[in-house]
Amino acid sequence: MKPILALIYGASFWGFIWYPTRFLESMGLPGIWQLLTSYVSAMIVLLILEGFKLTRISQKPGHAILLIFAAGWTNVAFVLAVLNYEVARVLILFYLSPLWAIILGRWLLGERITFLTGVMLLLGLSGAALMLWDDGNFSGPLRQGDLLALSAGFCFALTNVLTRYLDNLSITLKTQLAWLGGIIVSLAFITFLNEPFPKVEIEIWIGSILLGVFGYFLATIVVVYAISRMPIQRSSIILLFELFVGAISAWLLAGEVMEFKDWLGGCIIVCSGMIAIFHGKKVQEKLYG
Repeated sequence: MKPILALIYGASFWGFIWYPTRFLESMGLPGIWQLLTSYVSAMIVLLILEGFKLTRISQKPGHAILLIFAAGWTNVAFVLAVLNYEVARVLILFYLSPLWAIILGRWLLGERITFLTGVMLLLGLSGAALMLWDDGNFSGPLRQGDLLALSAGFCFALTNVLTRYLDNLSITLKTQLAWLGGIIVSLAFITFLNEPFPKVEIEIWIGSILLGVFGYFLATIVVVYAISRMPIQRSSIILLFELFVGAISAWLLAGEVMEFKDWLGGCIIVCSGMIAIFHGKKVQEKLYG
């Protein structure tokens, strides 16, 4: 029961993350500065508890660096997307990640793409096309939120595959590399966008720090704890609870309502993801184990 509750907490956090980030932004702290503050806070806590051991990174340095930037982009792009765009739509497009993992697993892990996996890919991409199609034109991809969600999902899949590939690294070190990526990508956004240092009350900074320690840090720890103690198919299904939390909370608290074609496309994407989760225990263990 404890692993299930832990996973529900993690999924609920990521489904509800849009609310505290939007609140902090409304108080004057931009999302990108929130991310930087939160990830630095989470990293400091983990460094105090575990230290930072880089001895084994030298075995596969290129893939470790790729993990840093893939995980960093995943976290930053996802939070910026739910911060500024329709939450349910972002979450659904993000959950194309199991399909991207199939492609990446073929490239990095040498997994064979079967007829069924090909069908899953076409099904998921068809659902995305339906969501992005508007009056005979693909106007969706021009929306920054859609691009952020899709790229975050792709990098999430890449992060999962690289996490499996870098089996010589500890879970703690992989977590630290992921958070380091969040810090680096946040700093890159701040520099590229020339974001000025926000002048807000100390209480707002403290709120962002607490979000990092009791949000990002705690959610990551409990998800790792839960996934290591239950079958991957079961944990993957429970993580879909994030979609429910995000859609319902955005509807109740922000009045967000998606069109019918968005829900239909989303159902197709979720169904294709469910098939991907259950298709082949051996494949899924290599991709997500």
